Amino acid sequence: MKPESEATLLRIFIGEGDLHHHASLHEVIVKKAHEAGLAGATVLRGLMSYGASSHFRTNRILDLAADLPLVIEIVDTEPKISDFLPVLDTLFEESRCGGLVTREPVQILKYLPGK
Repeated sequence: MKPESEATLLRIFIGEGDLHHHASLHEVIVKKAHEAGLAGATVLRGLMSYGASSHFRTNRILDLAADLPLVIEIVDTEPKISDFLPVLDTLFEESRCGGLVTREPVQILKYLPGK
């Protein structure tokens, strides 16, 4: 299949326990992305990670209450992703939690239902 279009992938790395005004930060980010009219967002839960704090996060039985890593992936055009970055900045400032945000160009291949 040939690529149908160019887009940008925004990847946001946060912790499952990160909050924004008593709401889960990942839920707030996805809702804000939807309100901004971005094409799509997915939240992925990690099994294990560590970051700037060097603190390990894992899903082992003894660590069930651990703050598991989450990755939010959002795909849309570069201008729409760029317009969303100030919203993301505000959310991180207000939540006072850390995270990592990356973006990269991607090619979109569409597989539509029923076709």
